Amino acid sequence: MNTAFVIVTIAAAAWVGSSAISLLRRAAFVVEPLVEYGVPESWWTPLGLAKAAGAIGMIAGLFVPAIGVAAAIGLILYFTGAVLTVLRARSYRTVAFPMLYLIPVAVALGLGAVG
Repeated sequence: MNTAFVIVTIAAAAWVGSSAISLLRRAAFVVEPLVEYGVPESWWTPLGLAKAAGAIGMIAGLFVPAIGVAAAIGLILYFTGAVLTVLRARSYRTVAFPMLYLIPVAVALGLGAVG
């Protein structure tokens, strides 16, 4: 396990975890775009819990690699869905935001595969 992998994994997990907390707490800067994109409010808690589980799984993956791989793949699929949701809503100016979460998770997964 190399240092870059550990640092990127912890940073990505913290980033995703803070997003999960923001969604679960219904922070305006998170939920206002969801309303704009047409994401039903009934989905917000499950989506927040999925992000939280992924963040915890990435940290657990530092000790049990298979859990980290599963968590990273799940988060990559989650944020790919978020990108597609933003594109479907034709909110092209905000498509970078889910990418800011997707990319570090993908980099962590890649570094784990290399290390």
